[in-house]
Amino acid sequence: MLNEQTIAILNSLKLFGMARGLSQRLANPGHGELSHADFVGLLVQDEKAYRDNRRLGRLLRKARLRQPAALEDIDYAHARGLSKQVMLELAGAQWLIGHRNVLITGPTGIGKSYIACALGNSAARTGYTVVYTRAPRLFETLQQARGDGSHLKALDRIIKVQLLILDDFLLTPLSEVERRDLLEVVEGRYDTGATVVASQCPIPDWYPAIGDATLADAICDRLLHRAYRIELRGDSMRRKPTSARKIESLVSEKGEEQTDLEKPLHNKLN
Repeated sequence: MLNEQTIAILNSLKLFGMARGLSQRLANPGHGELSHADFVGLLVQDEKAYRDNRRLGRLLRKARLRQPAALEDIDYAHARGLSKQVMLELAGAQWLIGHRNVLITGPTGIGKSYIACALGNSAARTGYTVVYTRAPRLFETLQQARGDGSHLKALDRIIKVQLLILDDFLLTPLSEVERRDLLEVVEGRYDTGATVVASQCPIPDWYPAIGDATLADAICDRLLHRAYRIELRGDSMRRKPTSARKIESLVSEKGEEQTDLEKPLHNKLN
């Protein structure tokens, strides 16, 4: 009865980790041999683990990462120019502490978004606030905020996050309003937060894609300064459907035109 009262009091004090830990540990006969100090120490660890997990859950929900990704699951076997040494360095928190940027470029399907989300996942697990957004969505959100008078607040939220992940950067040339919004974001975050940028557009083409020479110079100067550059290349990592691969293999082996039976199937797949 006393144990039940203790658990109820712990829950009323919002010490949910200790309450759950106490219930589980009392059911374990092996814990009867522990000293009072050791037993209490384990309960404190239970509470800390509970709170850490709760905080991580909140950070990941707010991050809204595009996909579940982890640095440990990155594929280095695929030939795309990804340095394992660089990724091991980024697995630590020094680049976040130093407010450094990571610029990931390469063709579609090469894994840019996955790497960006893996970095976001790692940062959240370290305790950093993270926000993932596609560049077109960011500009659309800021434009809507301008219409309802919350533009400055929206900018402030983006600027203050500890890690901003900006995906699909420069899919199309920027408008005048988008250029100015982007400058406000990168200027506000300069030396105060880290930014991961993923783009199909090669870095040398960023200047003309941004548009205005003066604004492009200011934006690129803040993004490129002390940044890690991950320039991916090679074939897409997205596998083709099995049936399409089989047909391509048959056509390649025959070295001739498709038969009447193969033509309709191939047309359907395309």
